[in-house]
Amino acid sequence: MRQHAVLITVLFALVVTTVSVSVVFWEFFQLDKQHYINHIFTKHATITQIYQQHQQKMDSQIMLEANLAVYNFVLEKDERDIQTILKNAKLLMKKDFQSVNASLLFSMEGFYTKKIVTDLSANMLEFNKRIYFYIESPSSSVLILDEELKPYKYWNVAYSYLVIILIISFSFVLILRKLRPLIRLRKKIALYGDGDMNISFRAKGHDEIALISNELEATRRKINIILESRTLFLRNIMHELKTPIAKGTIATQMLESQKQKDRFSSIFGRLESLINEFALIEEVTSLGDKTDFKEYRLVDIIDGAIDMAMVERSSVTVNVDAAHKINANYRLYTTAIKNMIDNGIKYSTDSHATILIKEGELAFESKGACISHPLKYYIEPFTKDNPSKNSFGLGLYLVDSILKVHHQVLAHEYENGVNRFIFA
Repeated sequence: MRQHAVLITVLFALVVTTVSVSVVFWEFFQLDKQHYINHIFTKHATITQIYQQHQQKMDSQIMLEANLAVYNFVLEKDERDIQTILKNAKLLMKKDFQSVNASLLFSMEGFYTKKIVTDLSANMLEFNKRIYFYIESPSSSVLILDEELKPYKYWNVAYSYLVIILIISFSFVLILRKLRPLIRLRKKIALYGDGDMNISFRAKGHDEIALISNELEATRRKINIILESRTLFLRNIMHELKTPIAKGTIATQMLESQKQKDRFSSIFGRLESLINEFALIEEVTSLGDKTDFKEYRLVDIIDGAIDMAMVERSSVTVNVDAAHKINANYRLYTTAIKNMIDNGIKYSTDSHATILIKEGELAFESKGACISHPLKYYIEPFTKDNPSKNSFGLGLYLVDSILKVHHQVLAHEYENGVNRFIFA
């Protein structure tokens, strides 16, 4: 979810914008349609006036049709068509009002005027894309067609709505196209972090993402140059150191005193071991190619580590399922287990170490006192509790470095007199 937070935000904005625009246009459509209906319904006043005059003067139907024709109104006369229209037409608006007619009457007292109030009902109907006015009174009714008026057309509103939606969609596509280089850049950075030192961040263009990509490319080249210089320096200096150490070892054999011979042999042996550990550290820290990682049975790696540690088989108990497999660099992972075996035997009270799988993780157990410092202290180079021990203090530092290459960490717990180191 977090990897696509920007995309999800853009999608959310698109949905909210589209829904908001749709709601606004729907309300506008309803208001515009109602305004149109209200506007054309005002024609009922003219029709009503003509109809009232017709009732007052008792004109003929021909006269009524003539008066209506002046305003492009047509009187429907076919009773069957009238009934069909009244039955199937859509009612757009209805209005009730009263018509007041004055009549001159004669009585014994003389002439007088009598007002007659008549209830009228005007209905505006839509049928077959035509607008009709149906005027109804207690005594009669008429259905009149307005030849000029047409039903409300929503195409203008729909066209405007579609144009705006297309603009929003086009903007969204443009944003996605701008985000695509950013997605590719994130993947390249992840590959670079996994050790692909030759991947290129270079990008075309002059926008902000392209500028960042090109700056990353320049930084990558500088880092690669520094790493290559560092690696070349370490390898050259270790190579140059091996020559005097070899010569010193040979010269030691020419000494007459056995005590001095043993002392110098020990010194040069320790120097050679230190050079070898430095070489291994350099390989681990500069490891970028993961092609050497393959799937191995864990018991095979443990057997190789025991042989490398040159300890008695009875000093190590292995409780690991033969079917358990891991994806690892064989030589490095074997070295990490070898160092754990060395530490377990060296610092235990019974010179014995146990290797087992605990909750799906590789663990190393040995009896003894709990370590004096937090584990973070021991995974630093050249740190150890007992200076008298034959060690450079690089064992756990190497283990931690190898585990990082394998995306694992070293953990420690102490329980019932047992130190337990875990490859988590």
